[in-house]
Amino acid sequence: MNFAKKDYEFLKEIDISPRNLGCYVNGKWKANGPVISTVNPANNQEIIDMCDFAVGLSRQLNGSIIPSERPNHAMLEVWNPLGIVGVITAFNFPSAVLGWNACNALVCGNCVVWKGAPTTPLVTIAITKIIAGVFEKNNLPGAIFTSLCGGAEIGEAISKDTRIQLVSFTGSSKVGLMVQQTVSQRFGKCLLELSGNNAIIVMDDADIKLAVRSVVFAAVGTAGQRCTTCRRLLLHESVYEKVIEQLLDVYKQVKIGDPLENGTLLGPLHTKTSRDNFVKGIEAIKSQGGKILTGGSAIESEGNFVQPTIVEISPDADIVKEELFAPVLYVMKFKTFEEAIEINNSVPQGLSSSIFTQKPEAIFRWIGPSGSDCGIVNVNIPTNGAEIGGAFGGEKATGGGREAGSDSWKQYMRRATCTINYGSELPLAQGINFG
Repeated sequence: MNFAKKDYEFLKEIDISPRNLGCYVNGKWKANGPVISTVNPANNQEIIDMCDFAVGLSRQLNGSIIPSERPNHAMLEVWNPLGIVGVITAFNFPSAVLGWNACNALVCGNCVVWKGAPTTPLVTIAITKIIAGVFEKNNLPGAIFTSLCGGAEIGEAISKDTRIQLVSFTGSSKVGLMVQQTVSQRFGKCLLELSGNNAIIVMDDADIKLAVRSVVFAAVGTAGQRCTTCRRLLLHESVYEKVIEQLLDVYKQVKIGDPLENGTLLGPLHTKTSRDNFVKGIEAIKSQGGKILTGGSAIESEGNFVQPTIVEISPDADIVKEELFAPVLYVMKFKTFEEAIEINNSVPQGLSSSIFTQKPEAIFRWIGPSGSDCGIVNVNIPTNGAEIGGAFGGEKATGGGREAGSDSWKQYMRRATCTINYGSELPLAQGINFG
């Protein structure tokens, strides 16, 4: 890493050097194993907002008071910490997802064991140095927060460890299912944030300009490497040609390059493996009848860059049911609102969804029991860009977990229902007389 580069000067402020130890255990830095190189470190992460949110939340971890049917009795809920929470995060949001989990877990009174993604070790080290510094300044034990850099063997150890009451895992549905099975075998709890296959529906009365802008941001931004990336675009037959024409025009203007530079919308894929998966995905798309409207190729240059791609394809194609973690957008046509709902709900995943319409009846059907089956159900905004104030997560193969806002904090605590007898009698429902 070239520390002389101006963009990286901030690393010195958090005690990051050209060579760093990768594990923080019981308040001490240690490491063994191979050296991992990191390129293009970035600043300004979402975890700061989550810290502010959690501080306020810490004053609101309240339970219910429930009327008792018995005289001189009171019934209430008491929430206590689980103990230790394990957090396993992915490369695409290497610190934000930690914040969604650890901030809540810590204010709930838990200790945290964090395994960062194996390809983003510098983020793991940098965030931990900040956290460790806060503990040291406030004379708190370093063992409250443990972090580890490494591979699948660490995640497997966390999943098997009976001391870790809750394991929060972010990643693919395939690996998430393995984590869930391992944790469930020891009767532990899981919080899963897994694959997304998110759709935007554009109705015949939609604001086309707003919809197109939203689709481009959701499908191209972060090089399609968000779990909330828009991967499917469902267009009403009456606006199909108009939307496609505008999208193709905008896609031609997408600036590809260093995402740290102003004006760049599309950066590289994370690794060469990601780039190879894109190429394989395009081959599968073509073999299943998909028509490439724009893009469809890897870019021959330094870095793992690919073209932003739009594909016309049937919603029944097998490839459409999968999550291709790249800037590939599937477009498909529908005739009725009911057909659009059916297509939206036809994939295994259920993370995020959005509809563009001005009709109140369509909006409320969309967010109701016969509408979208996703955990995030938007109207006239993209599928990505969730606020921390709401609970983040999805249904079906997305895992069912909820992080960040609303009452997500309850997953990091155990609930006890307490009945208190403040009288001198013991009423029993069975009618037994003890004399």
